[in-house]
Amino acid sequence: MISSIFGKTKPINYIIVLTFLFVFYFVAVFSLFSKLYEHENLIEEVITLATLIFSVFIINFIIKRNKITEPHSFTILFFTLLIVLFPEVLIDHNSVFCTFFMLLAIRRLVSIKSLKNIKLKLFDATLWVVISSLFYDWALLFIFLIFVTIYLYEPKNIRNWFVPIIGLLTVLIISLGVSTLLNQNDFLIKHYTFSINITLDFIYVWQNSIKLLLYAIATLTLIVLTFIKLSNSGQGRINTMRLITVYFVLGLVITLLKSSNAITPILLTFFPTSVFLSNYIETIKKPNIKEILLIALVLIPFLALLGRFI
Repeated sequence: MISSIFGKTKPINYIIVLTFLFVFYFVAVFSLFSKLYEHENLIEEVITLATLIFSVFIINFIIKRNKITEPHSFTILFFTLLIVLFPEVLIDHNSVFCTFFMLLAIRRLVSIKSLKNIKLKLFDATLWVVISSLFYDWALLFIFLIFVTIYLYEPKNIRNWFVPIIGLLTVLIISLGVSTLLNQNDFLIKHYTFSINITLDFIYVWQNSIKLLLYAIATLTLIVLTFIKLSNSGQGRINTMRLITVYFVLGLVITLLKSSNAITPILLTFFPTSVFLSNYIETIKKPNIKEILLIALVLIPFLALLGRFI
């Protein structure tokens, strides 16, 4: 049933996913987390939801344009299910916006495999990474992903290594100009503190620590299985999966660095995890086993959500 619906790229798949995401968002924010229902809050939540929905379209575009997976809709399905598994990401608007701009960055980096307009793509990706860091200061770590991209595709061109630095300086100059106009000259100094927020409370809250541990182990296992499968694939696809792996690891590191009582930055890792889940599902050839696994993947997030009420 699930494989027959999401195993293809039909418009109905996006309608199902986006409709569910729309309903679940408001149920989670105003019911599960009891956020006050006020006019100002509603406008803010609508903007955040629109950004999250647009993120789904970006994910679908990245997957289809770069042929990262076979033609199906499993990736956006898994992305939505991960939000159900970690619904707390919805109350942290910074996580939604940071993830959105990082998706724009990874979109440019993945497309570099065509070896066209490399410097322009590197510059664009740098801009998006720096903009994402305006929501999480530690997101600047994703600059490392840009240098990894250069190393994988065109390391001998020395000028490529200077592009991220130029991109950083460009955003810095613009930010200084805007902050000066707004009379917020110390904004950058106050924002980029790079503090480590891991606390004992985070470790003791088992819902956070155990879920994060199991999630990390499961995704890392999927990564290993994916690379075993890709051992006979072309270098282009292997490099793409390497980039997505580094993206996941950096997202996981930022989650640990920014977590206190919550693990909302985990949203940054949902895209790579969804990709690796999709690639694993593709390796299962027996329809019955695939269907059972898909049913389990759908049920687990909802059972975990039910556990919050028990």
